[in-house]
Amino acid sequence: MSQTADVRMQILEANRKAAEALRRRFSQEKTLVVNLISSPGAGKTTLLEATVARLAGKLRTAVLVGDIATERDADRIRRLGLPAYQILTGGACHLDARQVEGALARAGFGALDMLFIENVGNLICPTSYDLGEDFKVVLLSLTEGDDKPFKYPAIFTKASVAVLTKVDLQNIVDFDVEAVETQIRTLNPQAQVFRVSAKTGEGMEAWCRTLELALAAKRA
Repeated sequence: MSQTADVRMQILEANRKAAEALRRRFSQEKTLVVNLISSPGAGKTTLLEATVARLAGKLRTAVLVGDIATERDADRIRRLGLPAYQILTGGACHLDARQVEGALARAGFGALDMLFIENVGNLICPTSYDLGEDFKVVLLSLTEGDDKPFKYPAIFTKASVAVLTKVDLQNIVDFDVEAVETQIRTLNPQAQVFRVSAKTGEGMEAWCRTLELALAAKRA
């Protein structure tokens, strides 16, 4: 084994242990944790804005936002009156469990029903890093092209939920929704797939209902 490979294995093992500790904590606190992963511009923050607007008043919710630079996405969430904490990676293309642990200590969110982690925009790097979440959600916008699941199979295999965003553009862009859903289910037959437009509201009720059901199952 090369030295580089050995170092990577050590990093992933340290992350695994930190993620297990976080998962025990979230289990004890009965907090549903959702890790959102996509390429830049797929609509993670926009989906979160529409989601928390629908959950407002029903659930105690907060957001951890990962980005290479700026607090713009966290500021967008805060403007909705929701607690949000920005994790600046300084160039790293993913979040890790120790960053999440440290951010939670500094954020002081208090008791939560649901925690969203908006990962750094990237379909590759975040895939290997467990953050103690209940499940990963991969987002793919209709503006990105319909070849992505087979080009980036790891995340589409690991994510329990796939959200096709910006479906209001379906009649404008060249994107075969049915072919993409077939690719996703080929890679992960158990995955739930949603067609969503945060702009028009299409699919938002089903998406939010899935989150509420997952929370209820965790608390059962």
